[in-house]
Amino acid sequence: MDDQNKPVTQKLSEMAPSSRQTVKFLTAATIGAVMLVLSGLTLTGTVISLIIVTPLLVLFSPILVPAGIVLFLTTTGFLFSGGMGVAALSALSWIYNYVAGKHPPGSDRVDYARMRLASKARDVKERAKEYGQYVQNKAQEVSQQATS
Repeated sequence: MDDQNKPVTQKLSEMAPSSRQTVKFLTAATIGAVMLVLSGLTLTGTVISLIIVTPLLVLFSPILVPAGIVLFLTTTGFLFSGGMGVAALSALSWIYNYVAGKHPPGSDRVDYARMRLASKARDVKERAKEYGQYVQNKAQEVSQQATS
């Protein structure tokens, strides 16, 4: 049967949403409307509270602002101190494991740096010894020329 030959009421009944879809839509619309009303009430309550509390905040701001700053600095200090304590314990634990020979992460780089430092120290020692001999020889030459 062709779509054009059907009566209008039959077309409407076929295109109409099912009762399940209707209930879903009505539930969603109801919940949305309730949420919208609650958000409006919350906004209104917040604005009214700010209007009432603003004079008190202005009157007590010479006390509240320094108190807030002190509270912020105290909290920051305690957090920083705790963080440094954790970092110190981690470093001490790493050093203990390194000295105990357990090879913690990064110990190979420390060994490499230690070897390079020892090598440079030997080089500097040799250069200082050579320079000391050079200065001693020059001093002897100068003293021999002064006596001659």
